[in-house]
Amino acid sequence: MFKKAVFTDEVSQDLEVVLKVVEDYNLDGIEIRSLWDKSPQDLVDEVPRLREGLKGTGLKVCSIASPFFKCDIDSDEEYNEHLDILRRCIRLAQALDCNIIRGFTFWRKGRGAEDYWQRILDKFEEPVKILEQEGMTLGIENEASTMIGTGKVLADFLKALDHPNVRATWDPANSVYDEHVKEEPYPEGYEAVRPFMVHMHLKDAGNDPETGELTSVPIGEGVIDYQGQFKSLVDDGYDGFVSLETHWRPKALSREEVDRPGGSKFSESGEYASRVCLDNWFGILEEIGA
Repeated sequence: MFKKAVFTDEVSQDLEVVLKVVEDYNLDGIEIRSLWDKSPQDLVDEVPRLREGLKGTGLKVCSIASPFFKCDIDSDEEYNEHLDILRRCIRLAQALDCNIIRGFTFWRKGRGAEDYWQRILDKFEEPVKILEQEGMTLGIENEASTMIGTGKVLADFLKALDHPNVRATWDPANSVYDEHVKEEPYPEGYEAVRPFMVHMHLKDAGNDPETGELTSVPIGEGVIDYQGQFKSLVDDGYDGFVSLETHWRPKALSREEVDRPGGSKFSESGEYASRVCLDNWFGILEEIGA
C-alpha cells in the first residue's frame, strides 16, 4: 500500500500547524516546500528547528519540493542559479534523511519539449553528475507551465535520458492543463509513466462553471478518475508516497501563485482546504476498500 503525505505550505507556514493536521489524519510523512516563509533551498539553516519539530513523530520527509529548473532554458545565469538550488536542496534532503528532490524541465516555450528536446537532454548532463555524486534521486514532475506536461512525454523523456537517478514524480491533474499534448491522466498517462515513478502528487482539476476554464477543485470533484488511479496503485504494488498538493482554496489562487507556489499568501486558507481534500481522499479510499 502506498504511503500518504501532505505538502507543508498547502497547510500552513507553521510546522506545528502542519504536524497537527498530519497527526489528525494519521499521515506517514510531509513534503517540504516553503516553511516559515522560506523556500526549500533557503531552509538548510533551519535543519535543527525541523529536526526538533519532527523528533518523536515517526514521520518521513518524503520529498523536497524544489523549484529546480523552473527557469528559462535560454538563460545561462538562471541555469547556474538552479544548479545551486539543486545542491542546496540536496543538503537539506540529506540532513533530513530524504532521497528525493522534485524538479522540472524549464518554463515552456513554443510547443514545449517537441521544440527543445535535445537541448533539455543536454541541460541535464550536469545535474546528473551532481545526483550521482550525492546518491540522490531527482523526481521530474510533469507540469503544463514547463516543457513537459504529461505522463507520456515525461516517460519518453526519461527513456531518452536513461539514468537511474532521474525518475518521475507523477501528477495526474497537471496533465489535463497541457494544451499541446492531450492525454487522459488515468489510465493513459499513468500507464506510460508508471515504470519510472518514484513519487506522486495529488490534486484535482475541473471546469469553472462560470468561465469554463480549468481550475483547481477539491479532491474527487474534478475530471481525474482517482478511484481508478488509486486502485491501480494498490494493484501495481506501488509502495512510495502520494503527497497531497491541495492547490484548491475557497478563493482561487492566482496563476502566478499556482506556477510559483510558496509563502504566507499562498498558504492562506490552506489548512481548511487541505482538510476538505483529505476527507475526500480518505472517502475515495474507503469506497474502493483500500
